[in-house]
Amino acid sequence: MLLAAWLKAAGADRLIGAAVSRSPVRAILLAAAFGALSPFCSCGVVPLMAALLAAGVPLSAVMAFAMASPIMDPEMFVLTSVVVGLPFTLAKTVAALFMGLLAGFATLGLERAGLLEGALRKTVGCGGGCAKPTLGPPELRWAFWHEGERRAAFAGEAKSVTLFLAKWLLLAFALESLMVAWLPPETVTAYLGGAGWGAIPLSVVVGVPAYLNGFAAIPLIGELLEMGMAPGAALAFLVAGGVTSLPAAMAVYALVKRPVFLWYLALALVGSLAVGYGYQGLLVLAG
Repeated sequence: MLLAAWLKAAGADRLIGAAVSRSPVRAILLAAAFGALSPFCSCGVVPLMAALLAAGVPLSAVMAFAMASPIMDPEMFVLTSVVVGLPFTLAKTVAALFMGLLAGFATLGLERAGLLEGALRKTVGCGGGCAKPTLGPPELRWAFWHEGERRAAFAGEAKSVTLFLAKWLLLAFALESLMVAWLPPETVTAYLGGAGWGAIPLSVVVGVPAYLNGFAAIPLIGELLEMGMAPGAALAFLVAGGVTSLPAAMAVYALVKRPVFLWYLALALVGSLAVGYGYQGLLVLAG
């Protein structure tokens, strides 16, 4: 939230938007790579999405970053490698990069076809209330606190993003707490313990509502793998759940228009299936 407000107050949001608009392919590559390695969780990505979209960054680049970022971060890499093993962790990292590239280039194709225009909802990305779409002075000022107008822009953006996230995330976490009671880990384990290829689509379907967060899912996946779960199904569960967890999905729904949100979900589900089957296929070929 503070990073998004800082970019707006400094005037960097528009410079970023102008820079990446000139080369969308390069922007997608950089966004996917940065997302796969960045320390942002799925909820932390949302205010950055709002700031970048409001600044004019193409939806394709934003989607690449948003799809890759929740799947892997440095802390999760270390924990996953300890609990599950380095080969699986590297596969998850590659999956994050793949998901970002898939989302970015697929969205770029729709953009060039004239679809998915105007991704942001009208009530989002307008500071305190859409009175001023962007900061007045065009110059870049990283030390924004020396100017009153920029301090006001920072405060307005931080307040707007905080209220926006608080409203939707409180609802999402309330629903998530109910799901913990209705769908305990033992139930998930019973459904996803299979080792066949059919466990992969089931893992994607179950992963959407059952996934809590990346760190809580690591010991669950470790237990499932010890029970004989197919590694491809485990990877599909983590990828699908990470991108479509309730807090992240509800925040994205509040941020973008419905067609863009449905496209986000479709990319998450299709990409998760591709990742699961691809990883399982590689393991079979490797013997």
